[in-house]
Amino acid sequence: MLLHPLLAVDADDGSCLGLLSGQVWTRQGRRTTTHDARDLSDKESQRWISTAIAAKPLLTAAGTVTVLGDRESDIFALYASSAEQHFHVIARSMHDRKLADRTGLYEATDAMPVVDRRAIQLPARAARPARQAHLELRFGAIELARPQSKFLRHLPKSLPLAVVDVCEINAGPGAEPLHWRLITSHEIATVDDAWRIVEWYKQRWIIEQFFRVLKTQGLKLEDSQIGTADRLLKLVAIAAKAAVITIQLLQARDGGQQPIRVAFNDNEINALAALNRKLEARSKRLKNPHPPDSLTWAAWIIGRLGGWDGYPSSKPPGPITFKNGLEYFLAVAAGWSLRDMCMP
Repeated sequence: MLLHPLLAVDADDGSCLGLLSGQVWTRQGRRTTTHDARDLSDKESQRWISTAIAAKPLLTAAGTVTVLGDRESDIFALYASSAEQHFHVIARSMHDRKLADRTGLYEATDAMPVVDRRAIQLPARAARPARQAHLELRFGAIELARPQSKFLRHLPKSLPLAVVDVCEINAGPGAEPLHWRLITSHEIATVDDAWRIVEWYKQRWIIEQFFRVLKTQGLKLEDSQIGTADRLLKLVAIAAKAAVITIQLLQARDGGQQPIRVAFNDNEINALAALNRKLEARSKRLKNPHPPDSLTWAAWIIGRLGGWDGYPSSKPPGPITFKNGLEYFLAVAAGWSLRDMCMP
């Protein structure tokens, strides 16, 4: 079972705005035809393009849209589609691609001068603690050549793009030095433009957090005992939405300023208000301190439902607490909806 989700994230503050689109699928045995001998439409990598196009109608109010991906998104057809479909791309390089002048991408970036140095904070990952990384910055314009595949002959022979190269210096013992070669359709004219691309790429941490919530840190989807693909497909779709809401609640807990309606509808907000009154009535000293139109207000309630005691001095609710509280709340909200439907 595989899932490719596309999340919306605010470029200014990193807020997770919701689940835009995605694909859930299973593999039907091993493929006998090699990857290079198949058209893009017959490859799983086409999901990078199809999910971006599917999300476009939901993003018409956005000033600029940038599709952000890891090394799996280093696809020439995706770069070409970004120009055709009017969105931008930032992808981490996987291949030492050829440029239009037949030089190699890595040779070209290594020859670029270091233009700045800066320290950035790297969030923790499963096998890496959080740390401050000291980076050297290079950037420049490139002309990326089309790969020599008969399936890509309908695409331009080359594409004008930019590359931003950041390499960690003095990583310290036991730490793998960070090295990102970021290919982008954004025009990079200044040092600040280049660092902005690096900061945006750091937001990939949100998709990693999404999968941790989906699997090990909360929903434990991989422990499911469902035996049929059809039912598992539905479970994955439902769990993906719950994982996104959990991330939004975690961001709200940490000081995010999103409105409550990014995650909950009117019926759910009414149920939250009723639960809040009940929770506050248990202790006159313990009140929800947040504005009722904020997602932080909802996070306080759902954290309490998941077992958090609500006191500022206690450890804040984590993914598992929010997962437990959200399960309880959604059951209550469903009952609340039925109550409204049954009232004479």
